[in-house]
Amino acid sequence: MSGGWNTIESDAGVFTSLIENLGVKDVQFEELLTLDPSELLSLQPLYGVIFLFKYPTDRPYATPDGPLDGTFDHGASESLFFATQTIQNACATQALLSVLMNKTSENVDIGDKLYEFRDFAMVLPPEFRGEALSNSDLIREVHNSFARSNPFVDETQKTGEAEDAFHFIAYTPIGGNLYELDGLQPAPISHGPCTPDSFPSAVVDVLQRRIARYDATEIRFNLLAMCRDLRIRARDFGDEELLAREERKRRDWHFENALRRHNFVGFAGEVLKEVVRARLDEGGEKAVDKWVDESLERRKTAEKAARRGDDGGDVEMGG
Repeated sequence: MSGGWNTIESDAGVFTSLIENLGVKDVQFEELLTLDPSELLSLQPLYGVIFLFKYPTDRPYATPDGPLDGTFDHGASESLFFATQTIQNACATQALLSVLMNKTSENVDIGDKLYEFRDFAMVLPPEFRGEALSNSDLIREVHNSFARSNPFVDETQKTGEAEDAFHFIAYTPIGGNLYELDGLQPAPISHGPCTPDSFPSAVVDVLQRRIARYDATEIRFNLLAMCRDLRIRARDFGDEELLAREERKRRDWHFENALRRHNFVGFAGEVLKEVVRARLDEGGEKAVDKWVDESLERRKTAEKAARRGDDGGDVEMGG
């Protein structure tokens, strides 16, 4: 059950704006296109990564004796923030909070509301922390404000095959260890000793082993890094080029997030009516038929070009 939580995209602009709306300061997300430790190193100080993958894996991820990689650390939940996932569509926000709530000792300002929530939840066992998170009006409303508008209901899904499910989890260094925080697991998973400096190479090793459990044709993965706001670095070093690039990125994120919230079907319908009206004024129904035929021909030409690979054949990864 979704419990009133909607699905959100694995997108750096969405996640950055989401945590800012929760009151977090000076933190942003960056999408990683390769599993290269140097890409993570360039983002230091780095707080953690959020990994999106098809769930479950092609092979069992855990056995009754524990996970296939790492070990369950049942005692860790007493000192770090780990919450059991109780609501299906909350996993994106739960994953990013799993990092943020464990970075307060590193001078990461999570804001008054999240500090208050953390103080309340830390005295609870993981299953009740998950319930508290799922029942938080503030967190749920901010999460849902980034859900993509979908004006259509796909009735075919009621009788067709079930869609693949995807899941978000977090990796972050805490107290000298690399932890995997997955609310669907019974406890935090420790992947051994790790410092903030060694985190980039350590987490890449873990992720490579995890991805290797899938069939070689599975490419639907997405990785987001949580780091300090890159504009701070740009100002500290007087890097005007970086600052301009980051400010432009923020403007783009703001615009894209605004588009996600709005339903443009009505607007598109009005534009189409005006175009048809103009064609009728120009030459009656024959002009409309000609316009439709020419549009269909352009569409067919574009589809043929795409099948030939004329569009460059780029493949978009994400979830």
